[in-house]
Amino acid sequence: MRSGDLLWLAGLGAIVLFLALPGTRQSFVALSIAYPYAMGFAKFAVLATMGELLAARIAGGQWRRPVGLALKAFVWGVLGMAITLMFQVFSAGVIATIAKGMLPGGYASTAAVVTAFLISAVMNLTFAPTFMAFHRVTDTYIDLADGKLANLARIDLKTVVGRIDWHGFVSFVVLRTLPLFWIPAHTVTFLLPPEYRVLMAAFLSIALGGILAFAKRKPQNLRRVK
Repeated sequence: MRSGDLLWLAGLGAIVLFLALPGTRQSFVALSIAYPYAMGFAKFAVLATMGELLAARIAGGQWRRPVGLALKAFVWGVLGMAITLMFQVFSAGVIATIAKGMLPGGYASTAAVVTAFLISAVMNLTFAPTFMAFHRVTDTYIDLADGKLANLARIDLKTVVGRIDWHGFVSFVVLRTLPLFWIPAHTVTFLLPPEYRVLMAAFLSIALGGILAFAKRKPQNLRRVK
């Protein structure tokens, strides 16, 4: 195991420890309730960026700083704010729809799981593809601008859209990761107390970073990484 691996794991361990200790966990919950958007930004800016670093490590066989990491962290933070809002919108909307009898609510013993699954399914089949496509566009903008804010204005949207592998996006990200990863994972997420849901989603972005990196991994890299 390389020193970079240990450093990354230490960072993740520090976050887990922060959440495990009663005193800091209570402060975290209080802040999440009082400042949901700011905390949503912070959770994704930190954890999803760790996912970016992990993906680069897996795909390339070594730790490296992705192009425009600071800009990508900022975008992740903004997306974290959007996810904070969408979790509330879809949770309340599906629950209200179940109450009107327009969606099945399940029996008393299964109601919580059925509700969590329906929230996850509706959100991931409607909002998630747009969210993922937007993120693919912003990532490509940053890559083409060589990670420099001053260069972003020189990149036109047509060039960005033309550089994206839309076939891979639809065939893998949409048609595979949504039903096989995100819907089940977010079903678990919506079984958690509301103050932990956005945090769980941010942790899941680390897992997805690994999945996507393995999908892109070249045979020679598979032999190089120990």
